[in-house]
Amino acid sequence: MERNNVITFKGNPLTLVGPALKVGEKAPEFTVLDNAMQPVTLKSSAGKVRLISVVPSLDTAVCDIQTVTFNRRAAELSPNIKLYTVSVDLPFAQARYCAAKAVDRLQTVSDYREVSFGTNYGLLIKELRLLARSVVIVDANDVIRYVQIVPEMTTEPNYDDALTALKKITG
Repeated sequence: MERNNVITFKGNPLTLVGPALKVGEKAPEFTVLDNAMQPVTLKSSAGKVRLISVVPSLDTAVCDIQTVTFNRRAAELSPNIKLYTVSVDLPFAQARYCAAKAVDRLQTVSDYREVSFGTNYGLLIKELRLLARSVVIVDANDVIRYVQIVPEMTTEPNYDDALTALKKITG
């Protein structure tokens, strides 16, 4: 399934591959890799609320800002919340990035191998084989509770909106 007119890059439209996520639906399973090349799935954090920050590449300015911001703002959140940043960067590059930027409150995971996260969550950009900038919140029962797909890839997500939604779920 392909979707058009959802996102742009510098004003140019791009195609997303996969279904449109809907609040209230069961979150799709996925398999990504952690920085040690070990699989991480939705089930890996079963029973926790997850905030999934999705970025095209950690090596770009806006993705860096997004990841550092969510890492910093994680201090405001309950320890029962699992924060992920998903990209198609190689796990080794993600590990170097986290060390260089002192990212220690969220887990970076890579979708480079199978792009199962991107495809299952409808966030794979066909033309670039990157992921669309977005934020997804999945509750402890694996139900999608919040979706924000940033319309223009060169802009940041609305952090306050995402964190307000997260706090409503976790009390």
